[in-house]
Amino acid sequence: APHLRGHHRDGREYALVKRSPLYDYSRGEVVILASPVDHQRKTIKRLIGLPGDWVSLPEKEEVRKIPEGHCWVEGDNGSVSRDSRAYGPVPLGLVQGRVTHVVWPPSKMGRVDKRVPSEGRVMPQRNL
Repeated sequence: APHLRGHHRDGREYALVKRSPLYDYSRGEVVILASPVDHQRKTIKRLIGLPGDWVSLPEKEEVRKIPEGHCWVEGDNGSVSRDSRAYGPVPLGLVQGRVTHVVWPPSKMGRVDKRVPSEGRVMPQRNL
């Protein structure tokens, strides 16, 4: 779902976005955010990790801690997606809302499901 590019005439897909407060996101949701590399552009990614979480990056044999006020986002098409694997943790202030439905084109119309990262990919912060 985060890859919202289609084969429509103008190459666009359209989605419904629910704006939410910064603290109201959870792992696995699809979000729209200002691109960390170009704030004028919007990008759609899946929220993988929240502040304080540890994210495993198997391709780099590395584990990264997400700093306070940041999140980790990834595209569902990992091999070609430009996301936190390339630019690191993203400030939560760039997240503009949760993508709830694709409304165009009709062939992709429907609800966007939450999909939690595979086990072992994210170690949530523990409140001790």
